[in-house]
Amino acid sequence: MSLFGRLFGGSGRRGADDADPGPAFTAPLAPERTIAIIGDIHGCDELLSRLLDKLDAVGERDMTIVTVGDYVDRGEQSRETLDRLQSEAKSGRMICLSGNHEAMLLDFVDRPEEHGARWLRNGGLQTLASFGVGGISDISSGTDLVTARDRFVNALGGTVDWLKELPDRFQSGNVAVVHAGADPDVPIAMQQTRHLHWGHRKFQARTRADGTWIIHGHTIVPEVEAYRGKIGVDTGAYATGHLSAVVIAPDGSTQVVQTP
Repeated sequence: MSLFGRLFGGSGRRGADDADPGPAFTAPLAPERTIAIIGDIHGCDELLSRLLDKLDAVGERDMTIVTVGDYVDRGEQSRETLDRLQSEAKSGRMICLSGNHEAMLLDFVDRPEEHGARWLRNGGLQTLASFGVGGISDISSGTDLVTARDRFVNALGGTVDWLKELPDRFQSGNVAVVHAGADPDVPIAMQQTRHLHWGHRKFQARTRADGTWIIHGHTIVPEVEAYRGKIGVDTGAYATGHLSAVVIAPDGSTQVVQTP
């Protein structure tokens, strides 16, 4: 099956709440400009570099690249990933959104004794290591966590401010990009950040009635495909070696680009 067919001709995901899916979703994809949406990177800078090269080969000169968040944790190259993303964003060709892992990192920075253990259990140890911060003997120890936070903030430098300023949503035409999901009954501009970072219980089960497509990461999928106005692009790069992007043109044509 072609990439286009896989994206729009497959069976799609089905959930336990399909008995009440809401309205049918028939809106065509119609961004205002060509956009490429990259899934969760999770410290896989080498894969990101390869994927960007592949996107360059697509040949769309005015394409905007949007990343869905979760740049850190789990993979071994969080520092390199953040450095590359900041450089790409500064050049103007990339828009970087925030995900729940950036939120956990910033919670650790703000309140290490309260939030540190949770972040470290979810990949934060790998992120600290990539910034040269190690030697945490007990992630439940307040003293160790505060010390690690101080060393980490020093190593982050201005990156911590960049992370704090990341937007949580992007929209072009009827295509909205978020990290995890959205409340299907609320306009994109009115969404709560916690739903965009962590998802909403109705997101997969119900279809939006406003014709807005939601492109998202957060939940690992075996392949990029469309289902009820949603396209998931997180193909588990840190575990599978496959970092994926979907390119969407104003005429609705699409292309899936993936590493390796």
